[in-house]
Amino acid sequence: MGDYLMKEGGGERVDISTPFGSPSCAPIVARWEGKDVAFVARHGEGHRLNPSVVPYRANIWAMKALGVEAIIASGATGSLREDIEPGQLVLCDQVIDKTFRRAGTFFDEGLAVHVEMAEPFCPALRQQIAAAGEHLETTVHHAGTYVCMEGPQFSTRAESHMHRQWGGDVIGMTCMPEAKLAREAEICYAMIALPTDYDCWRPPDPNRAHDALLREILGNLQRATDAAVRLIRETLRRIDGPPKECGCRQSLRLAIWSDRSGLDPAVRKRLEPLIGRYLDDKK
Repeated sequence: MGDYLMKEGGGERVDISTPFGSPSCAPIVARWEGKDVAFVARHGEGHRLNPSVVPYRANIWAMKALGVEAIIASGATGSLREDIEPGQLVLCDQVIDKTFRRAGTFFDEGLAVHVEMAEPFCPALRQQIAAAGEHLETTVHHAGTYVCMEGPQFSTRAESHMHRQWGGDVIGMTCMPEAKLAREAEICYAMIALPTDYDCWRPPDPNRAHDALLREILGNLQRATDAAVRLIRETLRRIDGPPKECGCRQSLRLAIWSDRSGLDPAVRKRLEPLIGRYLDDKK
């Protein structure tokens, strides 16, 4: 995606520092399909960061600092369903979070905040993307449960069958804690999953060479990536902005349980970009 923005959108890189360190790489800001957009390569330049060490908090904070109001994320996944074919797209509506090594909140010190996550992906933004998908030849599944595992190793076959029994449709390693952090930042967030293979629940053809299977997976990834870019482009063409009436944009309104009048000044200052409009005063 970054290459598209640099070539087509006149993109430029912006250095941003956050209270949670540096983002994965300098965000690219551009004008694309008539919209102001920003992009961060989740795994950094050259895909150097494994899913467990991606600086998710810094990435989402950087998006907030740039004025981003909606995030359309994408990520490679394995398919857990026969009818979700590699190379197709899945517009996820639910998630099962199996991660355990990652900082999953901005509010881990001096403030208790509990956001609603019953609908982990913004329904209004998903609807906009699904409508755009009707104009693509690529199959876009309008719903699916994303199982987010810690990694970086892939599942055992027993785990893969268990994920299917849980109701999972795709499995990946990156949508959490992104979706949680976007909700805390009051940014609409949608996930387009890019299935590259059938995970290990469906054994590969034993007569096929390993190299041939790997080439097929990489080909599926490229095909799905190209389709996702077309879907995002079509979405941008058809919308006049992020969803206007959406609960994501005020998700902290009832989520702050701490006595705001007694907040530590250092905590107040650090989290001002997120909670400032909910404080009793600006001291």
